[in-house]
Amino acid sequence: MDNKSVYEQIIEGTRKYFTESGFKKAIIGLSGGIDSALSTVLTSAAIGGEYLSPIFMPTEFTSDVSKQNTIKLCKNLSLHLTEINITHIFSKYIETLVEKFSIEGIDIPEENLQARIRGNILMWLANRKHALVIATGNRSEILTGYCTLYGDTVGAIAPIGNLYKTEVCEMARWINKEKNGIIPTSILEQAPSAELNKNQKDEDELYAYNILDPILKFYSDEGKSVKEIVDVGFEREVVENIVRRIKKNRFKIKQLPPAIELRK
Repeated sequence: MDNKSVYEQIIEGTRKYFTESGFKKAIIGLSGGIDSALSTVLTSAAIGGEYLSPIFMPTEFTSDVSKQNTIKLCKNLSLHLTEINITHIFSKYIETLVEKFSIEGIDIPEENLQARIRGNILMWLANRKHALVIATGNRSEILTGYCTLYGDTVGAIAPIGNLYKTEVCEMARWINKEKNGIIPTSILEQAPSAELNKNQKDEDELYAYNILDPILKFYSDEGKSVKEIVDVGFEREVVENIVRRIKKNRFKIKQLPPAIELRK
């Protein structure tokens, strides 16, 4: 599929979903990264920027670059950005939990806790505004479980949920050519990071997306076996690790918001 077709299908599907659900407004959490940026651009085009409320919720792990990316994006889209620093909320959680449990440093449970605090705030605001929350995850994250259940996965619809990370990047670059650089260049150039811990990079915890995505497509979309994927030229250990991760995280997929179906 070409980018123009995918772009139009996502906008059409998102608009139809809102109409059929009886909602006009949407809430979206912005991280300063490419997934939430693309989801914002698509949702704004689908329902109108005046109905979209972007929320930025930094912590001590959020970089200045991410904040500036978010501000620039919202300015380009003429969106009113609300910033809610959740550092003190996260600290209060840890302070309370330490009284009952042993916690040393920031590990995966504490990383997930930050995402779930954000999810709670997004859902609260959606209830207040009679709006739907937009989930911003991509298919690469969804299939491998690189997401936090009840955290960054909260939402009523996932506009880019059927786009692999490499496709997200391609779509964002195409939009920038068509829309005069509406997505800040720094968003396209920075290394993907959940920013839930120090020096965190997505590809350090997964695989490089140019390796991960083809394997995911072969296994999940084309139904190829591990042997068949290895025969294409990928390392067996890598393929087996990715397939193992997919199987291990199936319980998450069953609970995630629907993604826009894309016609081939």
